[in-house]
Amino acid sequence: MRQRLTILGATGSIGLNTLSVIAGHPERFELYAISANTNVTLMLELCQRHQPRYAVMQCPQAAKQLLQQLPASSRVEVLSGAQALQEIAGADEVDCVMAAIVGAAGLLPTMAAVTAGKRVLLANKEALVMSGQLFIDAVAESGAQLLPIDSEHNAIFQCLPPSVQHQLGRADLAAAGVQHILLTGSGGPFRDLPLADLAKQTPAAACAHPNWSMGQKISVDSATMLNKGLEYIEARWLFNCQQQHLQVLLHPQSVVHSMVQFVDGSVVAQLGQPDMRTPIAYGLSYPQRIAAGVAALNFAQLGELSFSAVDSARYPCLQLAIDACWQGQWATTSLNAANEVAVTAFLAGRLKFTDIHSVCAEVLSAISPTTLNSLAAIVSLDEETRRLAQQHVARYAIC
Repeated sequence: MRQRLTILGATGSIGLNTLSVIAGHPERFELYAISANTNVTLMLELCQRHQPRYAVMQCPQAAKQLLQQLPASSRVEVLSGAQALQEIAGADEVDCVMAAIVGAAGLLPTMAAVTAGKRVLLANKEALVMSGQLFIDAVAESGAQLLPIDSEHNAIFQCLPPSVQHQLGRADLAAAGVQHILLTGSGGPFRDLPLADLAKQTPAAACAHPNWSMGQKISVDSATMLNKGLEYIEARWLFNCQQQHLQVLLHPQSVVHSMVQFVDGSVVAQLGQPDMRTPIAYGLSYPQRIAAGVAALNFAQLGELSFSAVDSARYPCLQLAIDACWQGQWATTSLNAANEVAVTAFLAGRLKFTDIHSVCAEVLSAISPTTLNSLAAIVSLDEETRRLAQQHVARYAIC
């Protein structure tokens, strides 16, 4: 019997790669619904090529345009808005949800999939960054199956024993013999740039990742290594880590996607091409494996694999995220919101690259610690932080 799949964020890089994988296995997967924000042109193409039952645009005007451009004979039903996103994520007909909406916008539909007890392929790291324990508790309560899709977390998942894989968020790492989880990061496009030149870097330069093909926001986060900081926070919740368990290493080649070090001195690593189709295929087929359309590594031609510590002067955003991880949920929720505002301003040419960190640090300092025990409280803090971040962006704005 084929799995029915909803893809949240179908026009992004994760969504498109997911469509590529399932197109190679029509006997295993059936597309139920796809969503996008405003990209009508690409959404129209996807609807015509893949024929989902539903297409949801977050923007109502974009939904209207999509409906007008679809052929009259199309059987695709077009919906719009946040409620529709949650409906296609939690629908009874759906078996599996790819949660790939970038940023805070992905929290509520991802949570809808969790509370409905779906197999949730988590590519939206912000859901855990923003809601942490609430998210993990919802997974346990609903019986949802959570599978990490970010290349690093998927790699860690593959390296861990089944006792941990089957208890994400609640596993006992010490009982499993885990000493350290080693998150690897390429360092982005500016890893060898003189520090004095960082402030002059443009959005185009920040988005020119040397190894991965990603969206603009994630590419900028990779350049600041705030993305690795968000992954650090996500790993804390996924694998129930204590502070001593998590380490970050620079690995420019992006071949070793992450590693797990055990108490007996063994290190288990997951290696592969820097291609998101590999973790996507693993999540879709787990615990089996299916072809992803990705070439195997040729070790005879691989060359040098290098690792080094992270330079905190080059990547201050990473340390900001690590500190926030252990300060509390309020800190990671606020950091995520402030960063989204700052990165948007940088991409619009209103903020210097180095001022992304300045805005995030100042906003975190201005937010009062508070207990977040509901999604409503999380959303409220997110909105408050964004308003504050806009004020700080205005102070640094390039005229």
